[in-house]
Amino acid sequence: MANISRYDPFTDVFDDLLKGFFVRPMAYEGQAGQAVAAGRIKIDVTEKDGAYVVHADIPGVKKEDIQVNIDGDQVSISAEVRNEKETKEGERVLHRERYYGKVARVFRLGSDIDQTAANAKFADGVLELTLPKKADVAGRQLTIQ
Repeated sequence: MANISRYDPFTDVFDDLLKGFFVRPMAYEGQAGQAVAAGRIKIDVTEKDGAYVVHADIPGVKKEDIQVNIDGDQVSISAEVRNEKETKEGERVLHRERYYGKVARVFRLGSDIDQTAANAKFADGVLELTLPKKADVAGRQLTIQ
């Protein structure tokens, strides 16, 4: 069975160029939670019964801090990971890898989305979007006058 890997020319080339030149504490190979640390939201998109179903991993975020915008066939997901500081007296931070800040993902689907019937659920760090396709408007033949 062949291994398939996704090639992202911007991220891959940029990462290869800077690898070894700078210390990048927020994103390195093999790090748990790398999707949020790199400022990218990992998604799975499936098509079922005339609708797209999107699962997006956004751990450590409250549902109030997530925004989803739909414009035609373009879907935009953004969220803010807030830093909940719990420092106790006499305690100091020695090492911190968890990312705090804004993460976003924008992608296009094959057809326009019916925004009025779209649905979003968020549970256990996974955002589930059900995005029904807009009904295709049948073309019409013009009469030449």
